[in-house]
Amino acid sequence: MPDSVEVLISSAHVPEYSHPGDAGADLLASEAVDLEPGQRATVGTGVSIALPDGYVAFVVPRSGLASKHGITIVNSPGTVDAGYRGEIRVTLLNTDSSVAYSVAIGDRVAQIIVMPVSRARFIPVHTLPGSARGESGFGSTGYSAIQSGDNA
Repeated sequence: MPDSVEVLISSAHVPEYSHPGDAGADLLASEAVDLEPGQRATVGTGVSIALPDGYVAFVVPRSGLASKHGITIVNSPGTVDAGYRGEIRVTLLNTDSSVAYSVAIGDRVAQIIVMPVSRARFIPVHTLPGSARGESGFGSTGYSAIQSGDNA
């Protein structure tokens, strides 16, 4: 089992992991909001944390909200830097085209994942070394794992 990291927290409700082995702990809404179809709103969680240097927290959507109700997070993953001490707020988006969704206080609205992070040393160069992929970007590997005619 990987080591755990101590994260200082100020909150009425401490995020909890729902199952053993879960990567994300649930964040709860600290305020109610109604999301009309296509609308977004920023929802408070009442959680403020102090991450140790060398760590980051990512705020990600909950799969059940996304699959059952079309509720996702606009800037997913939201990044919580080690130096940030404010409340973690979540910008939810209702992607459903016809059904509104109501968030109540105490609803699970997102997950928080705490991870170690490396800092990069960016080294300017005139040209980058080659690679097998090169400059191939979006869609460069096709859409089907089965290569048949024009479907790839």
